[in-house]
Amino acid sequence: MTAIRQSQARSKRYLVLLFCAVVLAFLLIGNAQLIAESSQNVRENIEPARQILESWESKGTPSADRVLHVIVWRCRDRDFPSNYRHRLQRVMLHIQNFYQKEMIRHGLGRRSFNLDVQPSGEMVIHEVVGHGNWRDYKKSDGNRIREECAPVLREKGIRIDQETIMIFTNLAEWDPEKKIFSHKSPYYAGGDWRKGVAWQLDSEELDVRNLPRKTPVITDGEYGRISLGKHNSIFIGGMAHELGHALGLPHCRGSSDETQSGTALMGSGNRTYGDEIRNEGNGTFLSRAHALRLAAHPQFSNSLQSFRREGQAVFSDLKVVPIDGRKAFRVTGCVEGWPPVYALVGYLDPAGRKDYDARAITATPDQHGVFTLVCDDLVVGKTASLRIISCHANGSTTSIQFPYVVQDDGTVDVKTMRCLFALREFSKVLAEKGVEAARQVMPRDKDASRYAAAVLLGRDTIRQTLKANHVPESVDSLLLSRAEPTGAVVGWLKPTYDNLPRKNPLLESAGKLFESGIYAHAPSEHRYALDGAWRQLRGECGLPSQAGGTVVFVVYADGKEVFRSPVVRPGKTESYEIILTGVKNLVLTTEDAGDGNAADWGLWLAPELSR
Repeated sequence: MTAIRQSQARSKRYLVLLFCAVVLAFLLIGNAQLIAESSQNVRENIEPARQILESWESKGTPSADRVLHVIVWRCRDRDFPSNYRHRLQRVMLHIQNFYQKEMIRHGLGRRSFNLDVQPSGEMVIHEVVGHGNWRDYKKSDGNRIREECAPVLREKGIRIDQETIMIFTNLAEWDPEKKIFSHKSPYYAGGDWRKGVAWQLDSEELDVRNLPRKTPVITDGEYGRISLGKHNSIFIGGMAHELGHALGLPHCRGSSDETQSGTALMGSGNRTYGDEIRNEGNGTFLSRAHALRLAAHPQFSNSLQSFRREGQAVFSDLKVVPIDGRKAFRVTGCVEGWPPVYALVGYLDPAGRKDYDARAITATPDQHGVFTLVCDDLVVGKTASLRIISCHANGSTTSIQFPYVVQDDGTVDVKTMRCLFALREFSKVLAEKGVEAARQVMPRDKDASRYAAAVLLGRDTIRQTLKANHVPESVDSLLLSRAEPTGAVVGWLKPTYDNLPRKNPLLESAGKLFESGIYAHAPSEHRYALDGAWRQLRGECGLPSQAGGTVVFVVYADGKEVFRSPVVRPGKTESYEIILTGVKNLVLTTEDAGDGNAADWGLWLAPELSR
């Protein structure tokens, strides 16, 4: 009997294992089918874009005139790192091959950036000796080093302000005995489809031949104890990453389906480049969005058609609809452009971390310019911006940007975006034809019309205001933007109220629209005489949804500082509630947060005096 029971138990275990194996097989097959279907859908999305590009490129003569110019720069009292010519050639060929393989993977052909190579096969590297010694340079000296390189290249017929340049400095220290590394090199980049600069460092241990090495373990001044291979992954990956910026790419973590198989180069993929060689992860990929953007870059396309022309795009019939139980949203519209628009890239960029955690989505407009962007995988509990980039066939881009908010429960609020869509024609007419013409195109949407009316009041040449110290006591409150200042100065353009002095005049910050506010580009100062007539000032302060800008907001009452905000960036507002009992003079100021005032479009939002 015991033997029979054991046999029955074994049979049951066998059946259970067989059942599990069958289920697992179905799951694996299903997953493989999903991956295959996803890959097929991606190819079907990219194919129309590739056809538009190839049609455009076929009308011109191919040209490989645009190349990446590589410079090695050293300070006066230190030599170039040893064997730099052969090492850097291996590194740059490796990075060139990485970009090419990724373009092929995305179905965009054998495209990559061009290197300046002599008939012998040797890469051209320009040597520059700086004016100062080691102690004279620091990480922020990128422009200084660039200016020292400019005359050397000019003598060779190369305009540094019209080409794509990669500058390797020798501002690194490597102790081969103790295996200790540190650096103070500029390590950043910027550019577009016509020109750009990437600042990098070079050091004798940086070589693609070292990518597989798990030993020795070195001490990196920034990353601590890491293998020599990981050290090379970080810095060679950094070269590929910063080159992306020089070619015009922003930060981006890719799309949700891509991040399962690695790390996006323009996210934090600079730190994972080559990890797969050491079996330490999936390595780095070029996102689909950025492959699409690079496909038309003159270095990748070898086309110089309309090279000097800025792309122009007109978006119309924009609509936004929440989907998937309000956990996502869909944007539809129509785009017309010249040179032709072959693709659209949407960046879903939550506030904070600059744009490192932006997720990218893509679409190709049909023959009528109609497109759909499905915006999902949203970051919960954040204000965010959708930046829509139209990619033109000559490599140029144009962009529009709109805010949205994702609540803590994951539901998305697109009310402000919908309102801004309704206000686009009004804003365009106001910018091009003025106030009276804009009155004729007031939006029909009730909410949108309120904001349009507030803007028109602010733009009125005879704007009605009140002196804050002469308001009848029967009036309980007064919007400060409707009060007459005793003095006002701003850091850019001129003081305006209830609108912004630019093409998009609307007061929007952190995903919210405001009917009243004071434009206060840093540094700014707005003075008001109160003569003790008011008890309180309250409101918010912030910046419009945009890339960059840092502002500190400060309020003085009779010369005493009564409010100072933390450093405010786009995507968040700060509230204030200040007691003013007995205060005679009120001053609102903005400061540039110590980093210059570029893009510091400060806004005092709905500031209101009350009794």
